[in-house]
Amino acid sequence: MAMCSTIVVVVVLVATATAAEETRCPGTTSSFRRKQAAMEDMPMDADVFAVPPGPNAPQQVHITLGDHAGTAMTVSWVTTEEAGNSTVLYGRAMDKLDMAAEGTHTRYKYYNYTSGFIHHCTLTNLEMCIRDSYYAMGFGHTVRTLWFTTPPRPGPDVPFRLGLIGDLGQTFHSNDTLTHYEATGGDAVLFMGDLSYADKHPLHDNNRWDTWGRFSERSVAYQPWIWVTGNHEVDYAPELGETKPFKPFTHRYPTPHLASDSPEPYWYSVKLASAHIIVLSSYSAFAKYTPQYKWLEAELASVNRSETPWLIMASHSPWYNSNNFHYMEGEPMRVQFEQMAVDVRVDLVFSGHVHAYERSFRVSNIRYNITDGQCTPVRDRRAPVYITIGDGGNIEGPADEMTHPQPAYSAFREDSFGHAVLDIKNRTHAYYAWYRNDDGAKVAADTVWFTNRFHMPNHDDSTPKKRHY
Repeated sequence: MAMCSTIVVVVVLVATATAAEETRCPGTTSSFRRKQAAMEDMPMDADVFAVPPGPNAPQQVHITLGDHAGTAMTVSWVTTEEAGNSTVLYGRAMDKLDMAAEGTHTRYKYYNYTSGFIHHCTLTNLEMCIRDSYYAMGFGHTVRTLWFTTPPRPGPDVPFRLGLIGDLGQTFHSNDTLTHYEATGGDAVLFMGDLSYADKHPLHDNNRWDTWGRFSERSVAYQPWIWVTGNHEVDYAPELGETKPFKPFTHRYPTPHLASDSPEPYWYSVKLASAHIIVLSSYSAFAKYTPQYKWLEAELASVNRSETPWLIMASHSPWYNSNNFHYMEGEPMRVQFEQMAVDVRVDLVFSGHVHAYERSFRVSNIRYNITDGQCTPVRDRRAPVYITIGDGGNIEGPADEMTHPQPAYSAFREDSFGHAVLDIKNRTHAYYAWYRNDDGAKVAADTVWFTNRFHMPNHDDSTPKKRHY
């Protein structure tokens, strides 16, 4: 009998120690305080919104992957005076554009706004990893010639620099963010949603989609941006008679969803170098048996970690968020998809929506069932790191109401504007850095070396010795 009592006491002590370890908070809430400034969009006549010179000149040029792995690129642009043609010539040299692709054009109306002629053209049969691939459009009026670098062929040790931006908008702070990203440099951008914030203006003023397109062209015309849809892309306004969700976005920003067998453009996947990136839609149905849920099941089963060891997911609304702004909004998707993410050892999950920066430890909250009450996030080396990067600098301002005390799953958080870069080195290691706008362009405020969950599943990369400044 005494022996049984002793065993019970030992078990209780061990359980208590484990619980204490799991609730301990070694994370950091940054003491940095950004300068207070008015949050308003740049004026319509700002130089970053300038219309390219020339009659019917193509404007708002942007590119994204045109297939699953980067052997095609979709070019989009707008003409305003007339449709013109949708032909793109492209090739390896500016004076030798020896391939041609024919695109299509579309227009849309939104309340009292009618868009220009929106062109989309997919360039195919691209050689991979070619620097300065040139393309030109606007034939018959004003021809513009631009260039991009094609992605490298997917492979386990192919390095790649992935820019990470979210909730950008078109304020002076947005301009700072894009300028800083241009200085730190990347090969492509994974954009976490909320582009123009046109819906923050009276009548969802779609002229602000046009200004945003011209503002962002300086980057997105020269490297592919991978689009996540946010709540400000929904543009559902029945009071204006506008009841088709995502109307401006879908007309303007195509995604390569068909290449990954997705039935909708809001969730899809691409392969870039050694990364397999899965884009999810926070504002489309995702409960069990829905198209998005069934697609994700099939997509995760198809991932080849021997070819693309880095498995990344992105959604607009964060699954883990310790800010009072948008608190728990990502919880329904977390409940549906977190078990899947842990089971397949997803490396990283990126989100936006909350206008601040936060990085988690490797944690999961999948032990709960209706009887055991185990519903607290715990450290889990099988789990992803969750990063919220909705800090692009938009008109709504920063999310500056952190919950206190800082929860144990949160490693670092700060209510500043900025961007990040994930620098994948090889199949096992990637260097991650977040840059706040208030610092010099190349001063990293939060850094960490991530190790791959497929090749190094038991390595603890959650507690580096020094990771923020």
